Parts: sequence; structure tokens; C-alpha cells
Amino acid sequence: MQFVPPIDLTDLPNYEKTDLRPRRLVFVGRVSTKDNQNPATSLPRQVSTAAARLEPGEDFAAYFWDVESGMLPPELRSLAPQEMYDTLAVPLRRDGGLQDLVDRAEPLGVTHVLAERSDRLARAMLTSLTVEHELGKFGVEVVYANEPVGGTESGRLRVRRYSQVDAEIYRTAMMEMSMGGQIQHAVGGWNHGHPPYPYISVVDETAPEPARGRFGVARPKRKLVPHPDSRRFDAVRELCRLRREEGLKSAEIIAVLAADPDRYPIENRWTHNRIEGLVANPKLTGHQVFNRRATRTGRAGTSRWNPVEDWAWSPGIVHEPVITLQEWKQAQQVTAALRGRGQQGDPLSRIRVAASRRGFTVAALSSSDTHTVYLIGGRKMVLPAQIPDILAQQVITDLEMAG
Repeated sequence: MQFVPPIDLTDLPNYEKTDLRPRRLVFVGRVSTKDNQNPATSLPRQVSTAAARLEPGEDFAAYFWDVESGMLPPELRSLAPQEMYDTLAVPLRRDGGLQDLVDRAEPLGVTHVLAERSDRLARAMLTSLTVEHELGKFGVEVVYANEPVGGTESGRLRVRRYSQVDAEIYRTAMMEMSMGGQIQHAVGGWNHGHPPYPYISVVDETAPEPARGRFGVARPKRKLVPHPDSRRFDAVRELCRLRREEGLKSAEIIAVLAADPDRYPIENRWTHNRIEGLVANPKLTGHQVFNRRATRTGRAGTSRWNPVEDWAWSPGIVHEPVITLQEWKQAQQVTAALRGRGQQGDPLSRIRVAASRRGFTVAALSSSDTHTVYLIGGRKMVLPAQIPDILAQQVITDLEMAG
């Protein structure tokens, strides 16, 4: 030290800064996935690197680690059951994840948190800064093993912040490349996720072979083909027509479909979510479409619809369509109108309500541009596309008088 007192003051009781708390150090680590990385080797290696900052005779009091994307905030991590962590066979005990560390640092008396580097906390700079800030409230120092020892605090801070910026830039670049690859996947006509009700997905044997040395698991490209049960196409055509032409809500569509299970088959039963999901699914038009939903919203188990302008469409039809793109668009417009206005009192809806009171269903048998043939309580009725109120009232009266 350069600037010492002129005389010896080391015998004064407050000469040195003292911390009454014993040093209690814990490890924090992370790997992105259990598939593309090996937690059983990566996490012990991270411990070995971080342990270089331990003083002689010290050891970690606890081990906090996640197998999660560094893009997730702490509260969305560690949601998997303990059985998942057990199957990883990581030769390292687990006392919790990052959120557990933040919650338990004070009661555990933690004084230092050691990690290999800052992106082991998070790749999002705000998340790692927030964790450091929360731990700092309890007098906990976060130490990254890849930072220099000694020197000035400003120099150490500069290295830390540069490292966190690099982590976030890497995160953003990876997201851009991933999104670009997923968009090209859809544009090429290959399916994402579970196939919609009228389709199954099959491996595309004509798809290009994945590049050698590709990072991660190589999954075969799959395309949609019609389900072996052709009635599924008919069921979806009908439910979309009921929404598009008759403006029916999902409960009314369910009643129509459920009344004729041989014609409109379904596992278990038709539900509101299935009806609305099918009506809104643009894949029914024969196009592949990606980025319809944002699955990460900050709340576990939730997702939201992205604006249509953010969707990525295949330029042409890549599998057999159920409905035309124009018909799909019209159905979305009707759905928006139903949500906005309710449309409780249109003539056909009143007929359906009256029929339901008598235990009847209203099923469309065939239709043209001007008329539709309905089966109502065992009777066939031909009604115009635009049903006048006076005709609707006549049908309702006939139904009420039916014995």
C-alpha cells in the first residue's frame, strides 16, 4: 500500500475492515439444453474453473445450476420435475436453480457466488445485472472466474460489462440465425409442430441432407399430407363454412359436429379451443406458416398470437388445402366480428336456439351461392343465404309447434 500512516496504527481495533460473517461460497452454473450439450461433463468443468477462485481450504457450500436457455429469466427456469435432472446423471448435487439462489442467498448466509463467466447466469444483460443487483442487496459478491484478478475496480467492471454485452450480442445473433432458419424451413414447405387435425406429418424423403458437422440433433424434415380418414377434411370444411357463412360461435359449431359423429369424427370430443384453433389455422389453405405464436411471454405455459404481418408464409401451396386462402380470410373477418359485436340475434342463430330447445340440431347438407339445404329435426329445409327475419320467425314457429 502506498499511503500508510506516519506511525504504526495496526494495534487499533478498527484498523482493518472486518466482516463478522464467515465466508460462504456457492457455485452457480448453466447449460443450455440436455440434448445439444452434455450437462454431465459441462457442469463439472464449470465447477473446476470457478473453483480456481476459492482460497486454500475452502469449498462450495451449495451448488445451483440449471439446464435452461440463457434467454429465460430466472422465474421461468427450473420448472422441470426432479426426475428430469436425475436422468442427466450429473455427478454434482443440485441445491436449486438460479431463482432458488436469489431467494435463498440471504437465509443461507451466502457471501460469494462463483461462476465460470457471466453468461452462465444469463445471456440477456438485464437479467444478469438484475441478479447481481438482487444479490448485492444482501452483501453477496458475484465473482466470474474469467475476470482478471487485481487492478482497478473500473478495469474489472469494464471487463465484466464488455463480457455481458458480448453475451447479449451472441444471444441476439443466435436468435436471428435461428429465426432465419425456421423461416426458410417453412418457406420450403416443411412443417413445424404438431400437424393440424385433418393432416398427418411424414418424413420428406426428397428433402436435402443436413450438412455434415451440423451442431445439434439432426431432425428429418416433415411435410403435411391428408389424414387417412378423409372425413376429417370434410369436418374442417364444414366447421369453417359454419363460421364463415353462418357466423356461428364455437359452441354452436360443436353442437352441429357432435350431432353427427360418424360424419365428423373426433378423438374424445370437440372443444372450443380445437374449433377456434382450426378456424384460425392458415395451414388449412395449403401454405406453410411460421411465427404465428410467441411461446415465450414471461409467464409459464402461456403464448400469444403475433401480428399477421410477422408471419412467414410459403410462397405457394405446399400441401393439399382444405379451404382456399380467401375462405380462410373471410372466416377470420367473421371471427373478429363475433368477438367485437357478439352477433347474438342473426336469423340463423335464432333458428338454432329454437331447434336446440326442441332437442333438434341444424345441419347443413348442401349449399350454393344463394341457398343452403338444412336438416332440422328430421326435416329438410331450403333457406336462402340471407334469411329474412319473417322467414326465420316462420321456421321458429313451426319448430315450436312440432310435436
